[in-house]
Amino acid sequence: MRHAITAALLATSMFSLPTAAHAQAMTAEEAAQLRAELAALKAQVQTLETRLDAATAAPAPMPTPAPPPVTAKPATEISWKGAPEIKTADGWSFKPRGRIQLDVASIDAPAGVTGIRGGTATEFRRVYLGVDGKIPGGFSYRVEADIANSTVELTDIYLTYGTGPLTVTAGQIKPFWALDDMTSDLFTSFTERAAFTQAFGFERRVGLSAQYKGKAVLLQGGVFGDNAADLTDSNHSLSVDGRVVFMPKLGNAQLHLGASGHYRDPGDPAATNRYRARPFVHTTDVRLVDTGLLDISSERGLGIEGAVLAGPFHAAGEAYWQSIKRSTAAADPTFFGGYAEVGMVLTGGDTRGYKDGAFDRLKPSKPITAGGIGAIEVNARYDYLDLNDAGIRGGQQKTALVGLVWAPIDYIRITANYGKVWLDDARIATANGDRSYSADTFGLRTQVDF
Repeated sequence: MRHAITAALLATSMFSLPTAAHAQAMTAEEAAQLRAELAALKAQVQTLETRLDAATAAPAPMPTPAPPPVTAKPATEISWKGAPEIKTADGWSFKPRGRIQLDVASIDAPAGVTGIRGGTATEFRRVYLGVDGKIPGGFSYRVEADIANSTVELTDIYLTYGTGPLTVTAGQIKPFWALDDMTSDLFTSFTERAAFTQAFGFERRVGLSAQYKGKAVLLQGGVFGDNAADLTDSNHSLSVDGRVVFMPKLGNAQLHLGASGHYRDPGDPAATNRYRARPFVHTTDVRLVDTGLLDISSERGLGIEGAVLAGPFHAAGEAYWQSIKRSTAAADPTFFGGYAEVGMVLTGGDTRGYKDGAFDRLKPSKPITAGGIGAIEVNARYDYLDLNDAGIRGGQQKTALVGLVWAPIDYIRITANYGKVWLDDARIATANGDRSYSADTFGLRTQVDF
């Protein structure tokens, strides 16, 4: 098409030239004009050719849009739960953990009872440092130690396996005893736990345990040796411990009913043990109730526990019997301890926490970081411990406690409590020989955890 148009234009020009020349001879001026017209005609032909090329050319291919970039899942994720928690895409996690508890406490007892070990004192009650996390395949771990007061004491050291309601744990943990003992010391109502948990030797022990957690039922049990610090070639003690908790929700109320059992064989015919407790002050090592060393061939414990949480209110109570089978012909005693407690969170919208058969963190709905005052809780408790039975006069200790808890933010907590302690058959007599008297105690704890 392009060539046909060009030929037609040129042919027209050629036909016109001879006709003009035949008519008359051209002057030089006319020849110049003719050349200009030919040049203009040639330019028009070139313009038409250019347009024709553009019109008949194949359309340029449209560029294929690049696929949207694929955002790869990051290899690691870091979140904050009081401390940085690192998680990987394949199921690993790692989180440092710890707590610091600084106590100021005092005891005011009659002359001759506490001596220089009474009065007001300050101590780092606990300084825990450790890590915990998860391992692919349903495993989790924790390694933690208490480094307070220039010593190192292993606390939780364990490996857990479980992908559903049933989990199995090997290592050093708390055997499944009382509610007050299973509640973390981060969340207790007072600076010290119930007297019977001290007196009956509740502590972490190395063993193998299992737990089943349903919607409203918790079953726990295990076989244990002794605390990691006491495991030696001569230590052959063995205990079996179990706990069952019924924990249904009744509307907005949380109900807790539980029972626990304990049996321990020291594995040593010459074994001895003693049962004693501090007067709700850890800054003194004086125990005003104390059975002294007793020969034992076995010990058995039975506990019952109950609690209810309804809005800002909670109530709890426990009773525990510890029976001793002696290796001599002496009568077998049964010692008893327990408490009853009520508490109320005063700040609106806040409640005491509960999780997996134990009390949990008090979380302020309006922390001071959001312009609030944090969460404030008041608690009252009556605690009882009786170490008198079968001719053994370890003493009786009765304590009335009132306490105040302030949590300005989730991970900081300040606890203050006052206790009035009444003693009968006390292990330590007053300066005038009286073994029935009273004492006053005070505790203040500043705590941070992560």
